[in-house]
Amino acid sequence: MSVLMEIAMFPTDVGESKSRYVAEVLKVIEESGLAYQLTPMATIVEAQSIEEVSALIPKMYHALEKMGVGRVYSVAKFDIRPGKSDRLRQKVASVQKHLKEEKR
Repeated sequence: MSVLMEIAMFPTDVGESKSRYVAEVLKVIEESGLAYQLTPMATIVEAQSIEEVSALIPKMYHALEKMGVGRVYSVAKFDIRPGKSDRLRQKVASVQKHLKEEKR
């Protein structure tokens, strides 16, 4: 099974720049050992179960809490597909393949 979780989590009470806080959230993801892809608007994490990716959410929040933030905004979306794996890479490769075919 492949579970993709797209998540954005950041404090809303710390000013304009959020990169320092996003970096702390990414450390939690890196420590999990799960594959992930950072994008300008969110981070996508891939695991073999919904429990694995869901378990990251409170850890990510606590990392921000330790930084002294007072208010956190978060949005998470899931794409769950049994019988598949490595979709973090394969989904992008599939789109790129179609783009190349159209250019021919």
